[in-house]
Amino acid sequence: MNKKDIADIKKQFKVNNDLLKIQDIFNVYIMKESSEIYHYESTPFELLEDEQKDLFMANFKKVLTGQLDQKLFELKFQRDVEDSSQLILHKAMLSGDTEEWKEQMLELVAKMLKDKQYEMDIVVTFIHGEYAKPAKRSNEESEESSRDRVYSSPFILCSINKTMDPKKELLFDYVEKEFKYHFVVDPVINLKAPIGGFLFPSFTGGAADVNHVLYSASKPYELDYHLIEEVLNAEEAMTAEDDKIVFEEIVKDVAGDQINTTTLANVYDEIQRVVEENEEPDTPKLDYRDVEKVLTSSGVQDIDPEKVESAFKKVIDDEKYELKATSVVPKYTSKSIKIKTKVADIKVCPQDLRYVRQTTLDGKLCLMIEVEENTVIEGFEMIPEAIFNRVEDKE
Repeated sequence: MNKKDIADIKKQFKVNNDLLKIQDIFNVYIMKESSEIYHYESTPFELLEDEQKDLFMANFKKVLTGQLDQKLFELKFQRDVEDSSQLILHKAMLSGDTEEWKEQMLELVAKMLKDKQYEMDIVVTFIHGEYAKPAKRSNEESEESSRDRVYSSPFILCSINKTMDPKKELLFDYVEKEFKYHFVVDPVINLKAPIGGFLFPSFTGGAADVNHVLYSASKPYELDYHLIEEVLNAEEAMTAEDDKIVFEEIVKDVAGDQINTTTLANVYDEIQRVVEENEEPDTPKLDYRDVEKVLTSSGVQDIDPEKVESAFKKVIDDEKYELKATSVVPKYTSKSIKIKTKVADIKVCPQDLRYVRQTTLDGKLCLMIEVEENTVIEGFEMIPEAIFNRVEDKE
């Protein structure tokens, strides 16, 4: 799934929308002390009160909110797995029997509870629904409405939410004219901030892909690997941060640990060009051949495809791995390049990296930044100073 695919289905989660129908909602309450199911119940979604529907719809949107490879991850299912969750989900998705669907969802919950201790009571919510995407008109002159033909696909969405202790409050009784202590025993289910979830199947251009699942983390880069690998039986996820680290290690392996700022700026410029020239909705990817071209075009010497392929094998143990270009290149709209020194940490935009130099003055290692105007510090304009190397006279 790309950003557009996620946005398309996310915007359908609203009450009384004929393009997205939810048949059943299944809630499972899990106790933290025992990691056991305390209670579960299934209800036709249409029987919920409108206020409840609104709360859940907002919760489901939260599951689908976030940046790809940071909070949302399209994961491929592992092959040849015993008691495969892909098979469980596929059967449940196609099932028209509510009792059978519930049993299959409880199988997934059993996987969640195996070798896992939660820090608080949690509620796992599953919905079984159908997503319809209007077909595109074959030509602009066609009188057929885009809503006359739709592609429909069943889906399952899971949302995992923690509970919160109820608030202890002091109330004033207008009738009795007295202050009263108010305490509610029932825990509150925090639907505003799900701690995990997933959508099965994933969708590409409105078409279902049962070989992939969209996983949602609680926060960017905070992945639940137990849920990914043991519950969903999906392959390990690579975050945008992981891709960036892999790229840096590959460059170090083929070009060495030292590189000047102009060459590094050229590397980022080349990758940014690849991103900007990409016409496909999916993020462009870089294999070892692409990385070799980027480094060669940037001025890095003695680079060849075999050397880069070997670096891929060494760093990530997969010479066929593809790096997502948007993960590798820092955001050009922000000061995302960090320059760390003992005296100070400095941030610059990738395109401005070429104006930074490391040099030696008067026998001391210095960092120089080329500027086009006088520098202002705390409202004070700095006075330009001339720097001369002191040369000791030899007698």
